[in-house]
Amino acid sequence: MRRLYQLFLTLLTLFLTIAVISVITITSAHFYLEPKLPKIDVLKDVQLQVPLRVYSTDNKLLAVFGEKKREPITYDEIPETLIQAVISAEDDSFFHHPGVDYKGILRAVVHLIKTGTKGQGGSTITMQVARNFFLTRKKTYMRKINEIFLSLKIEKKLSKQEIMALYMNKIYLGHRSYGVAAAAKVYYGKPLSDLSLEQYAMIAGLPKAPSKYNPITNPKRATERRDYVLSRMFELNYISQEQYNSAINTVDSAEIHTPDIEVEAPYLAEMVRAQMVKQYGKEAYTNGFNVYTSISGEMQTAANQALRSALMSYEHRHGYKGVLAHHDLEANTPILNQVDLLSSFKTVGHLRPALVTSIIDLPPETGAKKNDKKNKKKQENTQYAQILLKDGSTASLTWKHIKWAKKYINDRRMGKKPNKIEDVFKIGDVIFVEQLKNTEYTLAQLPEAAAALVSLNPQNGAINALTGGFDYFHSKFNRIIQAKRQPGSNFKPFIYSAALNKGYTTATLINDAPVVFKDSYLEGFWRPDNYSGKFFGPTRLRKGLIKSRNLVSIRILRDIGINYAIDYAQRFGFMESELPKNLSLALGSATLTPMQIARGYAILANGGYDIKPWFIERIEDAHHTIIFAQQHTSVCSKDYPAEKCPEDESLHAPRVVEEDNVFLMTTIMRDVITHGTGRKALQLGRKDLAGKTGTTNDQLDAWFSGFNRQIMATAWVGFDTPRSLGRLEFGGTAALPMWMKFMEVALKDTPEQPLVEPENIVTVKIDSETGLLASGSSRKTQYEFFIEGTEPERVATESGSQTSSGSNTEAVNEELF
Repeated sequence: MRRLYQLFLTLLTLFLTIAVISVITITSAHFYLEPKLPKIDVLKDVQLQVPLRVYSTDNKLLAVFGEKKREPITYDEIPETLIQAVISAEDDSFFHHPGVDYKGILRAVVHLIKTGTKGQGGSTITMQVARNFFLTRKKTYMRKINEIFLSLKIEKKLSKQEIMALYMNKIYLGHRSYGVAAAAKVYYGKPLSDLSLEQYAMIAGLPKAPSKYNPITNPKRATERRDYVLSRMFELNYISQEQYNSAINTVDSAEIHTPDIEVEAPYLAEMVRAQMVKQYGKEAYTNGFNVYTSISGEMQTAANQALRSALMSYEHRHGYKGVLAHHDLEANTPILNQVDLLSSFKTVGHLRPALVTSIIDLPPETGAKKNDKKNKKKQENTQYAQILLKDGSTASLTWKHIKWAKKYINDRRMGKKPNKIEDVFKIGDVIFVEQLKNTEYTLAQLPEAAAALVSLNPQNGAINALTGGFDYFHSKFNRIIQAKRQPGSNFKPFIYSAALNKGYTTATLINDAPVVFKDSYLEGFWRPDNYSGKFFGPTRLRKGLIKSRNLVSIRILRDIGINYAIDYAQRFGFMESELPKNLSLALGSATLTPMQIARGYAILANGGYDIKPWFIERIEDAHHTIIFAQQHTSVCSKDYPAEKCPEDESLHAPRVVEEDNVFLMTTIMRDVITHGTGRKALQLGRKDLAGKTGTTNDQLDAWFSGFNRQIMATAWVGFDTPRSLGRLEFGGTAALPMWMKFMEVALKDTPEQPLVEPENIVTVKIDSETGLLASGSSRKTQYEFFIEGTEPERVATESGSQTSSGSNTEAVNEELF
């Protein structure tokens, strides 16, 4: 008995000694480590790495930039089912322990003693928070001790709800997704609140090993882990037997989802990204900035569609360049194998790759004779091709959507019209197709020509829409701000405005006759002419711009002076260094970007006020506090007041062109649309539109810029490496339809606004041939606008004429410099 008592005392002494040593060791470790531990207070206002998001002015997502996909949420926004799934998988006593699971730690210690190796266990959610925010992921005993002490400190400072929210937002869940809200979007393409029980269980199973249990890369293991989480939820009475059975029998539907981009505006989004990085450095990608732009979602979509439609039409006018590839298909080739044949071909813009799987000839209608010419077209229209798309779906391509495909020879020539589908492509060919609004498909091809379109609000310079090319991911070259091209006749309005400012009137006669200049710059002679090759003699200034007469423009520039014109053009935002100091300036030989042209036209559109294009409306931080608001200038005239004219007068746009000058220019440019080179625009059914076409030598560039008081837009078409678009491709052919398609949408809810005459404008009836006051003997008359005091005083006679600006001789030899 005494021996047992002594044994008891020995064991008790040993136990107490170990306990005391443990307490001393833990206390000493605490006092040693505690000063070195991070401050827990930072968790109260933690800054998670959140990507940069870019939105339209109507709050639609345009782009997301940043390596980490994260959408921070509050505890109240976390579904209760997900919380139950997470604690079932990771820490079922989370809401009861002090931050440390002593039983789990003891199990790990026992495992270490027995095996000599580190084992899993004892890591609570709080300890994971401590590790994720403050410690490295390297497994050491010291790190585990730090985790324990940090967890105890965290539990004293934060509530369980705050700790859970930190955990749910911080954890890495695979495929660049951080936090449960981001994982819901990445794997299921849904908001977190819309997931099902089994999907919550799948996400809850990821923290243990995001790669090993990933539903995309390891679906089998991921499902096993999901089912384990569901079994734990059932054991803990969070779900019923029926819910458990249903969930484990559900096949997981996870697949990678990209950000839900609501409006396609990648060129503008890249401009935002570049500006944000310039201002904030690398923090632009991680600080959770929300940038709201001036872009209208509806107008941007219209711009995208208008540009692509214009380029598709151009391709149809110039012929088919051929298929993408060919594969020999056997009759029994499995459909999955056929889909694999498309794997190397990407969708470009709205063009989708497709495999031709069969070509079918329907029998001709009963009674149709083989050689009956009247029925030939109808017989041809019965032929169609069956195509397979990358997603495994099939569609039909009818003859009416193929017959445009004459063989492309060069930009000026095409081959014969095809008679059957086999003249265009064959079974096994890979082609591009375009889906039409009526769900039908048409044969298409990737355009080699490029295009760009930008729209501004003339009243304040806000960019309404901007598309710098057919597909940003095919070509990141932003032609709106990076392509310097000759505007051709699109520049002429600025020369004509300068002429009006120097005393010309809309009725001034300018001689449209041949002229030869000795050009020391070109080391030879320059013989400009009109595109038609014809000369029309004395021409009123108004008609000269309406008909875009080159020789009229050259004589005007020569008369007012090149230096004067360059100085005047700077009122429209053009830089002196960019404008050639010779008479070719009259024909638009300067190299300018579409954005520069758009700004100049916006000044004409708003009545003569200097505005500068801008695209960032405001910037908000991760907490949606506004940290930047655009301070743009606005037009504050009495006739066309800004919707919200700023109280700060420094933000009132300054007048740079006189009101009467802009009025006269607008009336001329409205005439360009009513009976000039922009007549197609009459199809829009509006009377308040003004604009000008532009085509450069050899049709290298095609332009149209036009406006009313509320909206202006510039459209351009050309090749990135300049070459002719084709002999029949002009501003009115290639660019104007793009502008029209865009403006049809942009103006649909905008009422027509009449052009208000300035007080000093008078209307006079003139002789259309001489520009003088009309007389009884005038053969053709019209009413013309004049600035008061500049109207003609002489009356036209049957043989009388006004002296025109420029010589009537057939040629003039003159130095340019």
